Amino acid sequence: MLTVVAIVESSANDIQALRAAFADMETASRAEVGCLDYTFCQEISNPNTLRINELWESMDALQEHFATEHMAKFNVAIAAHPPKSMTLRVHELGQERALPTG
Repeated sequence: MLTVVAIVESSANDIQALRAAFADMETASRAEVGCLDYTFCQEISNPNTLRINELWESMDALQEHFATEHMAKFNVAIAAHPPKSMTLRVHELGQERALPTG
């Protein structure tokens, strides 16, 4: 299983302009085979920062995601409102565990 975490610095105007693109991307990505979660989050303490959290069954599923029509459409929207910066990390996850209680 893979997790993708992106931190995007943008502006209030660009975030507002991209809200529909974010919603479309979440919906379409969540419908993909191999996608377990796909969520855009706006930080409360810094509303110019977005976090994108993705959870994929495999690298193959993630690579197929990059080739989808909705990803191409999303890239066009982002190009019209480019972020100030973006960091992207992909991590392979081990076995899921319950949180300790106490």
